[in-house]
Amino acid sequence: MIGLAQRQGALEIRQFLRSRESVVFTMAFPVIMILIFASIFTWDITPGVSFTQYFVTGMIATGLMTVGFQSLAIQIPIERDRGVLKRLRGTPMPPWVYFAGKVVMVAAIAVVEIVVLLAVSVGLFGLELPSTVGKWLTFGWVTLLGLTACTLCGIAFSSVSRTARGATATATPVALILQFISGVFFVFTDLPAWMQQVAAVFPLKWMCQGLRSVFLPDAFAAQEPAGSWELGKVALILAAWCAIGLVLCLRTFRWSLDR
Repeated sequence: MIGLAQRQGALEIRQFLRSRESVVFTMAFPVIMILIFASIFTWDITPGVSFTQYFVTGMIATGLMTVGFQSLAIQIPIERDRGVLKRLRGTPMPPWVYFAGKVVMVAAIAVVEIVVLLAVSVGLFGLELPSTVGKWLTFGWVTLLGLTACTLCGIAFSSVSRTARGATATATPVALILQFISGVFFVFTDLPAWMQQVAAVFPLKWMCQGLRSVFLPDAFAAQEPAGSWELGKVALILAAWCAIGLVLCLRTFRWSLDR
């Protein structure tokens, strides 16, 4: 069973790496954004907190959303449109192996992307890595829950577009809007109150907040809307989105357009 998942995951990774567009957009985009924004916005948001420190947390969260949500919401409709899913469904391969392969691919690409983002931020812009085991553990569970939620939502959202051509046009605006309202490009508390309330419904805002608790000083928690990191709430909402995503996957996923 595990061997099947590993082989399917290796296949998915090879297919991903063969697509230059996927590699550039999924892996290079967050790095390019850090290089641009960190080079332009060099001031401190608050004493002891540079814009780079703040921005990199949003870019890590964006990277997780891109590889988990956006890439799957685009990849799967393309495979469905080409008849790949229909052919797979007609083989003896258990359906779960297909999804396991996607999960392995997402996890592998996410790890590489996080390492690259941290290396660029530390090497070029002086980002300070967490200094305690507790913060690294927080980084781990926020990443795991956030990536799981994004992956499940990406699989579920793949059923929205009926054609491969419409997949990018459907998924990309959703991802961009969430980035702008979730405190990725701007300090979250500088956004209008109604925008903060909308963002709080979705997981990206909580992923960013959880990662800020890892990379920013504890004193910065006072700048959050609730005046604290609210890590318990972060975990609860991300876990809720994992459950919501799973239910949506089970109810909406289609192997072919005629179903």
